[in-house]
Amino acid sequence: MQKSEASRPDTPCVAVCSTTFDDVCRGCGRTVDEVANWVFMTDEEKEKVWVRITAEGYPRRNT
Repeated sequence: MQKSEASRPDTPCVAVCSTTFDDVCRGCGRTVDEVANWVFMTDEEKEKVWVRITAEGYPRRNT
């Protein structure tokens, strides 16, 4: 079940940051550019990222 915009955190970050092997964080699913620019993005831009990463199964926590 996908969280609604109102109930999710301000950022997809789950403090499992790793872009060692590619340009996508294995914790939150955002690209390096998206992580770096998150605070400057509009709500609409953030929503597009949220939709994409949740469809891809992110954010993920290591278990």
